[in-house]
Amino acid sequence: MTTFADLGLSPKVLDAVEAAGYTIPTPIQAGAIPHALQRKDVLGIAQTGTGKTASFVLPMLTLLEQGRARARMPRTLILEPTRELAAQVEENFVKYGKNHRLNVALLIGGVSFDDQLRKLERGADVLIATPGRLLDHFERGKLLLTGVDILVIDEADRMLDMGFIPDIERICKLIPFTRQTLFFSATMPPEITKLTEQFLHAPVRVEVAKAATTAKTVEQQLVKSGKKDWEKRAKLRDLIRAEEDGLKNAIIFCNRKKDVSELFRSLVKHEFDAGALHGDMDQRARTTMLANFKDGKLKILVASDVAARGLDIPDVSHVFNFDVPIHSEDYVHRIGRTGRAGRSGKAFTLVTPSDVKHLASIEKLIGEDINWYDGDLTTLPVSEETDEAPRRGRNARGKSESKRKPRNEGRERERPQSEIDIIAAAERAKETGEQPVIEEKPARKTAEKPQKAAIKAENEQRRARPAAPQEQPRRERDRDHRRDRGDNEPSPVGFGDEIPAFMLIDTKI
Repeated sequence: MTTFADLGLSPKVLDAVEAAGYTIPTPIQAGAIPHALQRKDVLGIAQTGTGKTASFVLPMLTLLEQGRARARMPRTLILEPTRELAAQVEENFVKYGKNHRLNVALLIGGVSFDDQLRKLERGADVLIATPGRLLDHFERGKLLLTGVDILVIDEADRMLDMGFIPDIERICKLIPFTRQTLFFSATMPPEITKLTEQFLHAPVRVEVAKAATTAKTVEQQLVKSGKKDWEKRAKLRDLIRAEEDGLKNAIIFCNRKKDVSELFRSLVKHEFDAGALHGDMDQRARTTMLANFKDGKLKILVASDVAARGLDIPDVSHVFNFDVPIHSEDYVHRIGRTGRAGRSGKAFTLVTPSDVKHLASIEKLIGEDINWYDGDLTTLPVSEETDEAPRRGRNARGKSESKRKPRNEGRERERPQSEIDIIAAAERAKETGEQPVIEEKPARKTAEKPQKAAIKAENEQRRARPAAPQEQPRRERDRDHRRDRGDNEPSPVGFGDEIPAFMLIDTKI
């Protein structure tokens, strides 16, 4: 049986590994470490929870025993997709590098630029960073990448999902061509394969398991549920209570940050010991929440996919998928949070009728059918049916239909003729020479003052008075008047030949 002593690691590293309680390497470690020590490019493919982090941390510690870092010029660079993964890699360097005097710098968001800059100026043997913050320092002129000898790209498929591939391509072009590259991923979509062909040189492929497979130590089950959020929350609570005897701690995954917050509040309201973790939280809150869960101070952690990749929490007993993941690869990473390092675990996924398409994609990816916990979706009670066909008495949006007819249905809408209609009728009468038809307004409930009513009636009659047949239209009359008037004549002042009706109203003196 292969041991860490057979892999070629230095005595200082072997001593630290032994102090951590490890003697037998995992398959990915046994396959990748010897090639990494020989300065070869490595393409490592293994399911989550198989020890990929140590497979590049241990050989890097051995190789870094020779040499010295210079200010703002790191010797090695490790790229991680999330802050939590980057902080976890830093913990590995602290644990396994206790016999080394190496400077480790962590460049992640949510932390002061000044603190990070001071670490860079001291010289970093190991630089661990997320792509965005790394490029921020580089563009400010505070970082040089020309001294990087070893580049590690970890969780490459997660980089793809988060849209970091353009940043990765840019960073790779800033690093010397003669570098050594260690590339690790749990799945290998076509975009990742293209990236490896572009930036790895004759890599040694170490694949210890079929891409996108799940650990055999995880018991997977599907749970039917109605599609309403309250139905899913009630089903989840019942499921947690049913598993209470064997549930040591659990991670509940949601697709959206909004659902994480709502589910967290619901569980706390029902007196569950729960916490929340998602990308919109500030770094201090995320670190504190994750530390409390690792230390056993929290029993349930409601999280988005920010907690699905690479977080080393070795003893998680249960994983619950409140939502079926949209990307089938995320399912592999989510349930990989349990059943780690040979331990057993359980993974439950709530499935609604609208999730059938995504469920089929997941089963196709992992190459197996997942068992149902208490019957499939065909056994849903009638009260919980969630098909899109409208029910009796309800419209397509699920709202009740009223049996009463609209108030004005079957008859034309009646309304009094307004002053605008009267004016329009008068203008049409001018053109046609016909007498305009004026509708009488219905009497109002409250009688108007006699003087006001008389003035109003007089104005309406004046507006509705038809033009004489021989009278010339106003536009033609104005045009002729302008033609007869000399160019040097002053223009008429005021309203011209017509006096507006409002100026004819008698006023009180």
